[in-house]
Amino acid sequence: MYEFTQDCLIGVPEIDEEHRQLFQMLNEAFSLLGDPSNTTIIIKNLIPALKNYAATHFTHEEAYMEQIKDPELSLQKKEHAAFVAKINNIELSSDTSEQTLRDLLEFLTRWLYHHILGSDMMIGQIAPDSDAEAASDPFAFTDKYLTGITLIDTEHAKLFELIRDVNDVIHNDTLHDKYDEIMRLLAGLRNYTEEHFHDEEEYMESIGYPGLDAQRRAHSAFVEKLVGIDLSELDFIDDNQDAYLSELINYLLDWLSNHILKSDLQIAAFKQQ
Repeated sequence: MYEFTQDCLIGVPEIDEEHRQLFQMLNEAFSLLGDPSNTTIIIKNLIPALKNYAATHFTHEEAYMEQIKDPELSLQKKEHAAFVAKINNIELSSDTSEQTLRDLLEFLTRWLYHHILGSDMMIGQIAPDSDAEAASDPFAFTDKYLTGITLIDTEHAKLFELIRDVNDVIHNDTLHDKYDEIMRLLAGLRNYTEEHFHDEEEYMESIGYPGLDAQRRAHSAFVEKLVGIDLSELDFIDDNQDAYLSELINYLLDWLSNHILKSDLQIAAFKQQ
């Protein structure tokens, strides 16, 4: 069974309840596996119901984001559309094996976890920064991000620097092979992010931090987003390539900022108890 844990709550009751319902539907399908006579029930009833409910949920989520003028809306729409296209292309029949069904359900659950922790957690969280330094330089690693844990603070500062480097290349119109350089920098960002998460999780484990599992899930979701970045789709974007890339940078910076302020600072608070 997959638990809808506290770290999956984004703070919007309607969306949280729909997320909870999606987990419940997945768990219901999982509970029927193991008995071949249930295959038809899963294929004809539960999977279509899950697809329909997910589509309805995406509509509600996007409407809410549009209502609050959330700047992440366009990225969310892309993720939702990609998910719907993927599951609609999956063909199931009475001959479908139990392992195929299990793999499908595990994919859906993993995607849901990662989407909530990597994207939905950002809904309504991006607001103008009252910090004068951050307002003039959004890539500044200011005192508000300090945990007081030297290793973690040093690595956080480096992550801000790496995201700034990507942003600088995006806005440098004199570079040849600009997108190759962006991909090189993003690969470096991904590698350093994975190193940082490993160090951070190792530290949390060393102090017995109770939020370690939630942190691991959030880290995994963010790394999957980094791994999934594919600039080849820019070939299909004629006039808004820089806008697309700016959205990407804003997402990376906003996720990191919110994760530090809402999650990582709690590590320091726990250590001081």
